[in-house]
Amino acid sequence: MAETDYVKLISAEGHEFIVDRNAAVVSGTIKSMLQGPGTYAETSQGEIRFPEISTKTLEKTVQYFYYKLKYTNNKDGPLPEFKIEPEHALELLMAANYLDA
Repeated sequence: MAETDYVKLISAEGHEFIVDRNAAVVSGTIKSMLQGPGTYAETSQGEIRFPEISTKTLEKTVQYFYYKLKYTNNKDGPLPEFKIEPEHALELLMAANYLDA
């Protein structure tokens, strides 16, 4: 099982996001798929398909992974706002719930 520095996340429409592994494991679900015991194909391939998550939602979720990675344990004052368009809030909430992010 070769571990790489990047993970490929694939949306329902087939759009591929190449994400730093440290950012991707902000998600408890992705972390379990990549590091957990068992025979997840994702563990060996470093590629995860999300047939229920649209490209726009997965893109915003990936942005959040990097935001969370950057600002976790931030001691430089208040965090900048992570902007979410109201029309996408429900979809993002459902994706965040599924991804444990």
